[in-house]
Amino acid sequence: MKLLIYTFFTLLLGFEGYKWVAEYGDANAQYNLGVMYDNGYGILESDAEAIKWYRLAAEQGVAMAQYNLGIMYYNGFGIPENYEEAIKWYRLAAAQGVASAQYSLGVMYDDGEGVPEINTGAVKWFRLAAEQGNVDAQRRLGAMYQKGEGVPEDYAKAYAWYSIAAAQRDSAAKYSRDTLFASLTRDQKARGQRIAAKCFESGLRRCD
Repeated sequence: MKLLIYTFFTLLLGFEGYKWVAEYGDANAQYNLGVMYDNGYGILESDAEAIKWYRLAAEQGVAMAQYNLGIMYYNGFGIPENYEEAIKWYRLAAAQGVASAQYSLGVMYDDGEGVPEINTGAVKWFRLAAEQGNVDAQRRLGAMYQKGEGVPEDYAKAYAWYSIAAAQRDSAAKYSRDTLFASLTRDQKARGQRIAAKCFESGLRRCD
């Protein structure tokens, strides 16, 4: 999700105000200018300009600029597709707690994009994102437990994570949960429901 960080200059001067402040070196203004070019907010959309400003902000440590620059590299928007660069910028954003970046790293480890396919790495990043409420990560973590990829196979935990994602109205998670539920033993159902309840009650901090 590409969020704008609103400043006084946005309200007062709009694009020209952002550009002036960004050229002066303000990292947040550089990020916001990147978002404006990326989405065509009040200016002609330009991937090249978006990359330019994202990079300047990312190099100053703006987490969302790092994540968005990773997206540009991953998808080849305005720049040649480069998974290694995508991973580099996703890592920096993920280290600052950006859940979407953590999820994206999980996908790349799970699919072996730019890195060797390492299921334990995928689980690590999916879990971090899932604990922040990222519904895609919650669903993917449920699948990892169901298949025993990167973690010991555990249908009860799979059911729990599917349930957590389904609570956010994720239809794919709901389908996976309901399909799995039909094959669980009575003990697995009870344990899965207990795990999900504890996870909800703890604000997604105690989900084992």
